Amino acid sequence: MRPVKQTAAHKTGDFGELVCSNSLKSDSENTAPWLLKQELRKLGSVSMQAAVQARVPGGHALTVDRDQFARALTVAIESEPRITVVREEVCTVPEEGIVVVATGPLTSGALAEDIGRLTGSGGLYFYDSISPIVDAETIDREKVFAASRYGKSLDGSDDYLNCPFTKEEYEAFVEAILTAESAEAHIEEDRAIRKGKVPFFESCLPVEEIARRGMNTLRFGPMKPVGLDDPRTGRWPYAVIQLRQEDQRAGSYNLVGFQNYMKFPEQKRVFRMIPGLERAEFLRYGQIHRNTYINGPELLTATLQLKSEPRVFFAGQISGVEGYVESMATGLMAGRWAAELAQGREPRPMPRATAMGSLTHYVAHADPKKYQPANIAFDLLPQLDEAEKKKFKHDKRARHAEVCRRAEAALEAYERA
Repeated sequence: MRPVKQTAAHKTGDFGELVCSNSLKSDSENTAPWLLKQELRKLGSVSMQAAVQARVPGGHALTVDRDQFARALTVAIESEPRITVVREEVCTVPEEGIVVVATGPLTSGALAEDIGRLTGSGGLYFYDSISPIVDAETIDREKVFAASRYGKSLDGSDDYLNCPFTKEEYEAFVEAILTAESAEAHIEEDRAIRKGKVPFFESCLPVEEIARRGMNTLRFGPMKPVGLDDPRTGRWPYAVIQLRQEDQRAGSYNLVGFQNYMKFPEQKRVFRMIPGLERAEFLRYGQIHRNTYINGPELLTATLQLKSEPRVFFAGQISGVEGYVESMATGLMAGRWAAELAQGREPRPMPRATAMGSLTHYVAHADPKKYQPANIAFDLLPQLDEAEKKKFKHDKRARHAEVCRRAEAALEAYERA
C-alpha cells in the first residue's frame, strides 16, 4: 500500500524497507542464521541477491545499506514482466483464488480486522522497536575505537565503532535512561504495553525495559564490553555501546541494541551522554511500534496454509516468525507452495532436517497457548541421537557443522524429488 498509505515506521514506497535494524544476522559458517541464508541462496532467493548488492561491513553479520537493499528488491520486482504491481490499501483478503498474505508486522488496521474475521482470532501482538541512527561526521573519533568483538569479522576488519564507558559514566547513563520521559502512546494497543499488559519480544527489548531489570543488566546485554580491547588501554571498557555502519558510504551508524520509546528531545539529551556522541546529530530517533502476527500452531499447516481455507497462505512476520531472514524464508516457501497448488499438486513440506523446514514446523506445531514468534536457532532443528551427542560432546562446532551438513543434504534431496 505504500506510498499511497504509509505506516508509522516506514519512510519510502520501496519493497523490503528495513526499519528495525540493517543486520540480517550472522553469516559465520555453520551457525543457524548462516544455514538459513545458505538454504535461501541455494533456492535462488532474490532477497539474498539484493543483500549481496547492498552489503556493508558488519563483522561476522550480513549487514546491508537499507536504501540500496530496498531499491534492489524494488527494481527486481518491478522489472519482472509476469508481476503486476498495484499500489493501494487492501482491506480484505480476496474471497477467491490462491492468496499469499505477506502483509508484514505493520498490517493496516482494516486488513488486520479482516484477517481476524477469517482466522477467528482476535489478533495477537508483540512490540518491536527501532534503534537511533547518527550522522557519521558528528561522531568524535578521538573517543571511540574501531573493533569487532574478539576480532571476529568475515574479512578480519574492525567493523564496529565502540563507545567506551567508565563505571561512573555508565551508572549516570543508566540513571538518565530510567528517568527519561517516554513518548506518548497514540493507540489503545500501544497504551497497554506501558501498563505491562502486552509483552515485548524478548530479543528486541527497549533499553528502558532492560535497565529496569537492574543497574548492571545493560552491561550484560547490549552494552557488554567482552572481547573489545580498547587500544588506548589494552583492556575491555567497563561498558560499551557499539555503532554499526548503516550505508555503503559509511555516512551513518546505528546504535546497536538501543531501540527505545523515549521522547525525541530526551533521546538527544540521553544519547549525547555516550562517550563520542556528545555532539552527535541524529538522522533518526528510536521508536516503538506494534507488530501483528497470527497464532500459527492454531491456524496454519506446515506448508503455511490456513487450515480452514487451504487456498490462503501466510508468510513473513504475520505468520509467526521473527526476523528479516526468517520472513524471507517463509515468503519464498509460501510462493513455491502457492505455485504447486496452482499447478494442481499438493504442496510438499520442506524436510524437517532443514532450517526452513524446522522453522515452518515450529510455526505449525508449537504450543498454541504459549506461542511466540521465533528466530531460527539450532534447538528448532532435529537433535542428534544419543550416540552422536556423545561423539560431539566436547566439540560444539563439529556438532553444528554436522547438523548443517545434514540440512544441506536434505535440501538437495528435496529439490531432486
